[in-house]
Amino acid sequence: MTEKKSNPLTDLIFNVIVPSVVLMKLSGQEQLGPVNALILALAFPIVLGGYELIKHKKFNFISLLGFVSVLLTGGIGLLELDNQWLAIKEALIPGLIGLVVFVSTFTKYPVVTKMIFNDAVLNLSLIKEKLTQNGKLTEFNKCLAQSNYLFASTFVFSSIMNYVLATTIVTSPAGSEAFNEELGEMTLLSYPMIAIPSMLMMFGIFYYVWRSIRRMTNLEANQIFKMQ
Repeated sequence: MTEKKSNPLTDLIFNVIVPSVVLMKLSGQEQLGPVNALILALAFPIVLGGYELIKHKKFNFISLLGFVSVLLTGGIGLLELDNQWLAIKEALIPGLIGLVVFVSTFTKYPVVTKMIFNDAVLNLSLIKEKLTQNGKLTEFNKCLAQSNYLFASTFVFSSIMNYVLATTIVTSPAGSEAFNEELGEMTLLSYPMIAIPSMLMMFGIFYYVWRSIRRMTNLEANQIFKMQ
């Protein structure tokens, strides 16, 4: 039986929209107050992450970093630390993921290879046979390595943009109503300014790999992909 994957719309609502609205609209003293609003906003991604962990019984590196990121954001706000720590945290998480992706290029299991070039999606035996027949196997392996470098660069982009966004928007003292509102605004803006461009870059990488397979094997799409 195929494992049901998380719904991107649910992720967007519970990880971005709802926490942002809570921070921006309920942080006033006449509502929940800065501390309670921050705790409530952070509860949504934590509860969703815990639910997904229990449901799928899987916990990977990226999920772990996301969980740690939420806890660090809460710690910075509740302990009223300097805003610079928030900017560092925002840059550090995607930076670490990018580093892992980059280092994986020099192992037997590059991230892009595991994500794209696997027998769950592609007819690997046929593709490898055609690559070998056409003398393109070495060239294609270089293509996969380049794709992995490009994939790592998307996280470098996210890291830089996160830092810029955090230092530009979140300027009020941690623990204040204004801090919560700015944190909510930053969370909302991070989606169109960072997440969507990063996704488009990733789709571009996947398209590059697919085009390379077609060019080097002369196979059609229905031969390359496993059709359900």
